[in-house]
Amino acid sequence: DEALAAAVAAFDEAAPLATVRLHGDCHPGNVLWRDGAPHVVDLDDAMQGPAVQDLWMLVSGDATTMAQQLNILLEGYEQFVDFDDRQRRLIEPLRTLRMVRHSAWLAARWEDPTFPLNFPFFGSAAYWSQQTTQLREQIELMTAS
Repeated sequence: DEALAAAVAAFDEAAPLATVRLHGDCHPGNVLWRDGAPHVVDLDDAMQGPAVQDLWMLVSGDATTMAQQLNILLEGYEQFVDFDDRQRRLIEPLRTLRMVRHSAWLAARWEDPTFPLNFPFFGSAAYWSQQTTQLREQIELMTAS
């Protein structure tokens, strides 16, 4: 509850924000490169939302590295459209929501025989302990900024 409340508070603080059509699951695994050009695949999660929702999953590393990567990404992005810097505050709330949504996605499909085979860790004490620790870390990140 606390993690979701912190995420909602972050969105409320950043409002109002313009929304755009999004890929919805834009990470490096869904960007294939062929003949020197990117091809975006797996569009089943397309939605409307803040632009940062499609950008934050393209960066990785520690906070400094991610900020540098995001700045480079935004240089290219802003050649086409302006980016509202208030959206940067939504990265950790979006990460938190993705974590919760992923666990819910696994739980909803657990009766599918392929899921226990492909996600054997799900439901274990270690999995939930890790999720709890990560959510506590996310709460700290969201409330610190």
